[in-house]
Amino acid sequence: MTLFEKALVLHLIGDFLLQNDWMARFKVDLRHPAAWVHSGIHALLLGPVLGWGGALALGLIHMVVDTRVPQRWWSRVFRQTQEGEVALHTTIWGDQVIHISTIALWLLLAPDLVR
Repeated sequence: MTLFEKALVLHLIGDFLLQNDWMARFKVDLRHPAAWVHSGIHALLLGPVLGWGGALALGLIHMVVDTRVPQRWWSRVFRQTQEGEVALHTTIWGDQVIHISTIALWLLLAPDLVR
């Protein structure tokens, strides 16, 4: 299994299996502890695989993405659906694409900082 595959699986565990309702509701606010707990879980999961520097950077990036600001910007620029069930799916999957892309970019642009 490649580093990217390991990081992807760990990301999915952090975002789906280890995220509770409290985190899901309040992670959008950087001042709320839920944002820090959720991103900390990601950092702890990724640390042993990508090194602690990468884990910290990706945990912080994950927290910023979870504010939904990047997703809302993307949705406006590309005029994606803003209402109904289609918008919900676009938002959820768009969020995941951004998260996974940041992991891939980290592995591509910072290979010396990876274990």
